Amino acid sequence: MTEKIEIPKWFKNTAIIALIWNLLGLMAFISHMMMTPEMISDLSVQEQELYKDIPLWATAAFAIAVLAGTFGSALLFLKRSIAKPLFIASLIGVILQNYHSFFVIDSMTVYGVSSVIMPMMVIIIAIALIMLSSKAEKNGWIN
Repeated sequence: MTEKIEIPKWFKNTAIIALIWNLLGLMAFISHMMMTPEMISDLSVQEQELYKDIPLWATAAFAIAVLAGTFGSALLFLKRSIAKPLFIASLIGVILQNYHSFFVIDSMTVYGVSSVIMPMMVIIIAIALIMLSSKAEKNGWIN
């Protein structure tokens, strides 16, 4: 007879919060993709420069970060172990996206040092979701 594994009550709530967080990221990606030339022209000249010639790999990294994170969070909620590799893919996407933002186009020059806060939170949360899915897998909360 198999023993039923008790999943902590906080796990489901954490998975829901992770899904909401990643859905917000997905909305940011959609907003980014829907920027029209008119909308970009309303930005400051410095901000307009940031939107010029964004390479496909940077856009793909953004897409992978939010899509993998969103699907990973949904699968974590559904207690599926495939969430972990999706969270890893999401983290890789986040790192590549931030590499583009901070080293290729130097967005910090335009937005200042405070522009580092949100990307650092995104990286920390992405790492935390990998750690959570690892713990859940190890404890048999997901399969």
